Amino acid sequence: MSHFAIIDENNVVVNVLVIEQDQVDTGNFGDPATFIKTSYNIHGGVYYDPTTNLPAADQEAAINADEGRQRKNYAGIGCIYDATRNAFISVSPYPSWVINETTCQWEAPIAKPDTTPVGVWEWNEEAQEWRDDTTASGNIG
Repeated sequence: MSHFAIIDENNVVVNVLVIEQDQVDTGNFGDPATFIKTSYNIHGGVYYDPTTNLPAADQEAAINADEGRQRKNYAGIGCIYDATRNAFISVSPYPSWVINETTCQWEAPIAKPDTTPVGVWEWNEEAQEWRDDTTASGNIG
């Protein structure tokens, strides 16, 4: 079985189905032109082997083996299918963030601090800076 995103007239993903290509081609489930193949194992343009959850050793071969893997990211409801980039792109989390053309993912205008503790940084759009979430909220641990 394959994963297909169903897009609306604005290229917004409205549903993701697990279905075979021949079933899509029948038109019984909707206009086949609105079905765009996607891969559950692609994230930021990197294909992850489903048996190991690690990046595949030969990325080029793995990505070229299936058209859904060429779309940079797994489609999710609300994502946009950008035909020019041939990629699924999530909605920008903040107005100041820009799209990374390689990964088709959003990035802050300032890199997240590479310090510990890991995973507690939160973007402050108004101040245009990263803040340590545990300190800002008063929660430690």
